[in-house]
Amino acid sequence: MSNKPKKTAISVSRENNFPKWYQEVIKEADMAENSGVRGCMVIKPWGFGIWENLQRRLDQRIRETGHQNCYFPLFIPLELIEKEAAHVEGFAKEMAVVTHHRLVAKDGKLVPAGELESPLVVRPTSETMIGESFAKWIRSYRDLPVMINQWANVVRWEMRPRLFLRTSEFLWQEGHTAHATEQEARDETATMLEEYRKLAEDWLAIPVIPGEKSASERFPGAVETHTIEAMMQDGKALQAGTSHYLGQNFAHAADIKFQDKDGGESFCHTTSWGVSTRMIGAMIMTHGDDDGLRVPPTIAPHQIVILPIARDDEAAARVLPAADALAEKLNNTVAFGNVVRAHVDKREVNAGEKRWSWIKKGAPIVVELGPRDLDQNTVMVTHRTDIYGKASQDSDAFVATVREQLEAIQKTLFDEAKAYRDARVRTDVTDFEAFKTVFANDDHATSGFVRAYWCESVESEESLKELGVTIRCLPYDQPTEPGTCVLTGAPATKQAIFAKAY
Repeated sequence: MSNKPKKTAISVSRENNFPKWYQEVIKEADMAENSGVRGCMVIKPWGFGIWENLQRRLDQRIRETGHQNCYFPLFIPLELIEKEAAHVEGFAKEMAVVTHHRLVAKDGKLVPAGELESPLVVRPTSETMIGESFAKWIRSYRDLPVMINQWANVVRWEMRPRLFLRTSEFLWQEGHTAHATEQEARDETATMLEEYRKLAEDWLAIPVIPGEKSASERFPGAVETHTIEAMMQDGKALQAGTSHYLGQNFAHAADIKFQDKDGGESFCHTTSWGVSTRMIGAMIMTHGDDDGLRVPPTIAPHQIVILPIARDDEAAARVLPAADALAEKLNNTVAFGNVVRAHVDKREVNAGEKRWSWIKKGAPIVVELGPRDLDQNTVMVTHRTDIYGKASQDSDAFVATVREQLEAIQKTLFDEAKAYRDARVRTDVTDFEAFKTVFANDDHATSGFVRAYWCESVESEESLKELGVTIRCLPYDQPTEPGTCVLTGAPATKQAIFAKAY
């Protein structure tokens, strides 16, 4: 293996300017671009292919855990939103509102006309709309549980947009369930958070810390919010998925009640849970390097890209059919429970340029096939986790071992991300002065999480604001011994994860 040259495919490094690096990776990978509407994005085929593969996997698990898909309107009547005051307060500043229903020409311009009698909110989340339906559907304990999921777009007006991380419109799934008992609803909340953990770690190769949100970080109107928190390569946290136990709060607001087995009337216990296209942003910031994107094989639109190398028509007549035959063999093998996705790139582009385009896109394996390879029954193989370790492999052996090679790439991505995270979770910070020092700057060499005791005082969280730090979660794996709160010095029994976050 040759030494890696100093020049990289991405002009700015993660270390020097992480936000700019992130934007350039997306551009060079041809994943998405800003649209003509501020804060909204166009997701291009490579980016959307990643989302589709993530979506397929999660949708399969949603169905296998007993849920059904459905769809609810994009527009929510304002009076319906007003029923849940605590919920509305959390989203009020982000809501997009439709106030007119037609346009008319005036002085050479189109202007809104036909003011609506009641404004319509463009869906920021669907608890209120789905709650109205649940109230119609549920009459008896025999109707429970109701367990549904929706794949949709939502709108939350974003002032500082960033592709995949924060956009005014984004894609997601939102699950909503109603149960007869508190325990059933709590079990559902835990079940779906575990599904999100598996999605992040097993599918996206992103190590996460599961735990419960503090009171100030809960979903508006929830009794409890549970989360998986991931560390990006700049040391900041990203909330990768949440599952909420809503208690009976939304049931009271929407009048979701049922006749119980004793003939009495009870309010349902409800839950909601969701992940979004933000997971793609998490993948980029977890696995990308200074040569571009690195996509876990599980969700790569093309797991293997075959590049036919032919200098003339005579060579092409041999190489192109051989490349198609190799792709067919690969597409008849299985990895991660699905058929392998191999693609032959037949574009009339310089071979070197073509190879680097797939390196920047993060294709897990790039295979080069030329006349000499055909003569020797070999292929030239590059793993995206080791782009300067290009090596010749026997063609038949490559096909026979491709599953193991893809699995090895997946494992490498997870192991590297976990090693990075574990090295940057500080557990030695015990007082507020040391705490402030950790978060005083954004130096990549020292940034990360602090795991420390916290007294669970809402007032103590005020001291975090000036540092731009939040409590990401109270991890499930808590110590058995008490300690001292890192913020106040008061006695504490639980530890929290503190971090700057996206």
